[in-house]
Amino acid sequence: MAAPQARDPLFEVEDLKVHFLTDDGTVRAVDGVTFEIPRGKTVCIVGESGSGKSITGRSLMNLLPGMARIAGGRVRFRPELDQEVEITALDPRGPQIRSIRGKQISLISQEPMAALSPVHTIGQQMIPVIQRHLKLSRKQAADHATAMLARVGLPRPAERLNRYPFEFSGGMRQRVCIAMALACRPKLVIADEPTTALDVTTQANILDLLQELQSEFKLSILFITHDLGVVAEVASEVVVMYLGKVVERGSVEEIFYDPRHPYTRALLRSVPRLGAGKNTRLATIKGMVPSPFDRPTGCDFHPRCEYAQAGLCDVTDPGRVIIGPGRDVRCVLQSPATVLDANPSRRVAHV
Repeated sequence: MAAPQARDPLFEVEDLKVHFLTDDGTVRAVDGVTFEIPRGKTVCIVGESGSGKSITGRSLMNLLPGMARIAGGRVRFRPELDQEVEITALDPRGPQIRSIRGKQISLISQEPMAALSPVHTIGQQMIPVIQRHLKLSRKQAADHATAMLARVGLPRPAERLNRYPFEFSGGMRQRVCIAMALACRPKLVIADEPTTALDVTTQANILDLLQELQSEFKLSILFITHDLGVVAEVASEVVVMYLGKVVERGSVEEIFYDPRHPYTRALLRSVPRLGAGKNTRLATIKGMVPSPFDRPTGCDFHPRCEYAQAGLCDVTDPGRVIIGPGRDVRCVLQSPATVLDANPSRRVAHV
């Protein structure tokens, strides 16, 4: 599995840095991130709020807030075997990146009501995009939009084109967003916490739908979440982020069965377990994610780390330790032969 990924990833993110220029100073929101997205697979980025997950995802579209800029690194996109586009080198408002967004790379956001215009019908939002990217007539685009709404499970899809977002439930709005994201047959879908605002049953239905559509359309998916239960269900590869850095990366089996970074292990221990007694205290990670204006010296995680060693972790900024193909960890206590003691439960089925 690892060899094809190394030879021909759809995306290569190399030492990506994104800075926010604020009145209080520069925030290193993404600080040297490196990972790959294989063709037809799901890569999950996981971490607490403030870890840089969403900004990393949006950087793949060069779609950043006005105060943000790409300060270094590269994002290489290979839509075909003989093509390569360096996303970070493109003008974020230029015609080339605008022709890529929505057609080859699309986004499903966390809150569909924020993604959909409340004053335009679903058809008014879908049809022009389909016309522009697929070069169809208005009628052809309307038929295509209707077919996509039907494919994501909306009843009476032709009628839905003339409805406004407030006339839909939360789950139906998210299905509309999925239909819009897939309408132009993209190579990559960035799903940024797409089920967080939904109830558990609707969340499960949306995850099942995304997996069906991934298989049908041969999609790659970058799934951004804080929910390790979702990660265990959908991921092929996992990228664990903390304070703008990748602290661990590997296959879903490696991350759940053999977590190497203390932060990954702490996240896994924090997941509620089926069968736990009603008086069982839920494990938590001590402390808080520090302010980006007040980063710790040495390892960013050392103030919260149960394995931190004074004189080492508080002074040494760890580099990446390469454990194997597509497998690395950022920890001074790690080497390819190191295994931390007191492993949490390693059964993916428990998450």
